[in-house]
Amino acid sequence: MPRITFIAQDGAARDIAVASGVSVMATAVAHAIPGIIGECGGLAMCRTCHVYVADEWVDRLALPSEAENEMLECTAGERRPNSRLSCQIEMTEKLCGLVVLVPASPWGR
Repeated sequence: MPRITFIAQDGAARDIAVASGVSVMATAVAHAIPGIIGECGGLAMCRTCHVYVADEWVDRLALPSEAENEMLECTAGERRPNSRLSCQIEMTEKLCGLVVLVPASPWGR
């Protein structure tokens, strides 16, 4: 079963097992990861699931779609080359061990 490590702004890490086919955002919401809300439910329309993918994982992901790129232009946190919407990252065995950093949340949760 694939695993994701979420790293908070304070450096605290949380490792979670997730079934293949589940998005990083759905996993974060199900496990109450602070800073990831997923208001649009995974449609790449709200930017409330913005994460920074650890550098060593960036090239293993599919490129962002045009819709995701548009949303990333308006994130509350700074857009970086490794910025992604976590709703657009579907977990697979290939991504087992994925590490994402959660930006500071303007929503306070």
